[in-house]
Amino acid sequence: MANPSNRRFLLFGRALLCGAALSCSGLTFVRAAEGQAPSASQPQNQTMTPGFPVASDARLAGDAKLTRFVLDLDKTIQFRAFALDDPYRVVIDIPQVSFRLPPGSGTNGRGLVKAFRYGMVMPGGSRMVFDLTGPARIANATVLDAANDQPPRLVLELEEVDRTTFLQALRANSRPELKPAVSDSMAAAPPQPAPKPAAPLDSRPVVVIDPGHGGVDNGTRSGEEMEKNLVLAFGLALRDRLEKSGKYRVVMTRNDDTFIPLDDRVKVAHSQSAALFVSIHADYLPRGEGEAQGATIYTLSDKASDAEAERLADSENRADAIGGVDLREEPTEVADILIDLAQRETRTFSNRFARLLMGEMKGSVRMHKNPLKSAGFRVLKAPDVPSVLVELGYVSNKSDLEHLVSESWRSKTVASIGQAIDVFLAKRLATAGAAR
Repeated sequence: MANPSNRRFLLFGRALLCGAALSCSGLTFVRAAEGQAPSASQPQNQTMTPGFPVASDARLAGDAKLTRFVLDLDKTIQFRAFALDDPYRVVIDIPQVSFRLPPGSGTNGRGLVKAFRYGMVMPGGSRMVFDLTGPARIANATVLDAANDQPPRLVLELEEVDRTTFLQALRANSRPELKPAVSDSMAAAPPQPAPKPAAPLDSRPVVVIDPGHGGVDNGTRSGEEMEKNLVLAFGLALRDRLEKSGKYRVVMTRNDDTFIPLDDRVKVAHSQSAALFVSIHADYLPRGEGEAQGATIYTLSDKASDAEAERLADSENRADAIGGVDLREEPTEVADILIDLAQRETRTFSNRFARLLMGEMKGSVRMHKNPLKSAGFRVLKAPDVPSVLVELGYVSNKSDLEHLVSESWRSKTVASIGQAIDVFLAKRLATAGAAR
């Protein structure tokens, strides 16, 4: 695609439905002018990430018929927008942005928007996901240049439509690829270094650590504490503990604030021929559902062990919907995984590790009154990898939250989980050696 300097071209029709702006792809694609100087209104007291645009404010206006969203930026960007149904959402993909929005941004909706969330979905790309009250079309979408002491702005206008009209537009267009647009400044690939000689084969068992949520998916939260940050800090500490022993090769599904679809997390464990997969989360009990506290360890089952386990599995399994991923067309690999779930040996080892882990953790960590549970978590569905999901505690419980943000508690809990992994994998390796 040609790229003349300081030239902007817009591929968008005001009267087209969400996801129907380009007949060939179902995307709304906008390219804005580059090389803009930061506006006078850009915050001067914040540390900027070199090379990345900064989003400093976001707001909603309007009513249930027509709703406008405005995002203040320090430079113009390109973006694309499309819609997804069941539930109704609008997704905006943009280059990687440093979000410096006011606390609580997105938690309260207005008009056609119930709420919105934002974050990085991959290196070089960010995403905003709008949960809608019903079907809507994009009446207008553009990036405005800085003018009259106002910063550059991304403006999105949504207009109410009926479900039939909405679905007709979705069917008329191919499913969009869910890859964020990348700005020209990041498009040039650096020269590739000469290939290095192949490293010696690493025969150590692989442990995959999966900090839940990330990027656009915040998980649960209490005040300013978000689950995605709490579990990432814990996962990195567990990684450091395991790597320090030198016994394992540790693989993280994410090591920064990036959104990773659930099935990709499963594929990491499967592709690495992992000996163990440990997913880290922190639960939240909604108001009116009582009080709960303590850590819980979950394994995979077709039928949930209780109503709370079923609620949690349903909540965690919605992570891809929160991230704006359309799950209606799952790839063949996922279907194969679902078929292979009947492998009893993997579930036996998962349950064995869960019991061992509970025994180690209860000596140093407060456990839930029913610490071992099971449910249909998609992230535990690798057919050949023993897998558990550890809920470290409840961010809705004041005492648990104090533990979750405590470095000393984290260190103690990491040690107990590390000890359980040591014992479990030592027994498996010994058994495998004897079998040979």
